Amino acid sequence: MTDAALDALTAWRRLASASPVLLDGFHALKHAVRFGAEVPVAVTADRAAALALADELAPDVRDALDALLTEVPHAAYASLVPRPHPTAVAALAVRPSRAANLRALARTPRTAPVVVLDQPRNLGNAGAVIRLAAGFGATGVVTTGPLDPWHPTVVRGGAGLHFATAVERLDAGELPPGPVFALDPEGEDLRGVKLPDDAVLAFGSERSGLSADLRARADQLLSLPMRPQVSSYNLATSVAMTLYHWSATGGGPRSS
Repeated sequence: MTDAALDALTAWRRLASASPVLLDGFHALKHAVRFGAEVPVAVTADRAAALALADELAPDVRDALDALLTEVPHAAYASLVPRPHPTAVAALAVRPSRAANLRALARTPRTAPVVVLDQPRNLGNAGAVIRLAAGFGATGVVTTGPLDPWHPTVVRGGAGLHFATAVERLDAGELPPGPVFALDPEGEDLRGVKLPDDAVLAFGSERSGLSADLRARADQLLSLPMRPQVSSYNLATSVAMTLYHWSATGGGPRSS
């Protein structure tokens, strides 16, 4: 093992005690670097392959990845992650300041909604929602309940795009300012409503829907168009439909 590899592994073990964000896979590292994450250590079992991916998919951060990535033996890489990623890349990043995220969520006027996941259960779905929110330029994603939105599985599902938006866990009574539109089967058809940029869009869990606390906070209940006898959409699908409706009626980023 090279001296550089030994130094990287030593740094990894030292940093692991400080509750860093695990960036699992090339795409998570790529997005984290692209959106300004502080990444003290990054390793790969195949540096040439990782940089070839950067040349193909992320030339804008290729030089940064070249400077960050240290090659280590595959067995050493695999010992650092719960489940080896096909790209054999992993890194540790510094979690953004909670105070900074709360300021971003509370700042008004906003140019994009905040997405609230009320008592989510599925880590992968939470990650998919964060990826969607980043893609639509949402101000942030807030979760209520016990699920940690920075759990490694959520970050993996979000492909590192936690760093492109404000992600925090709050109580239902601590939601950011703005009118709360909650998705519920009993609500008004979404297609007839124009969502303002400062909307707080709340989604219940697939199993139990909105909690009583969040439902009571809602200024308006909205429903998604759905064929009779179909019970529900996947959570990420519901968020995608709602954010698309917001963007199609005047909000959101424009493709270049």
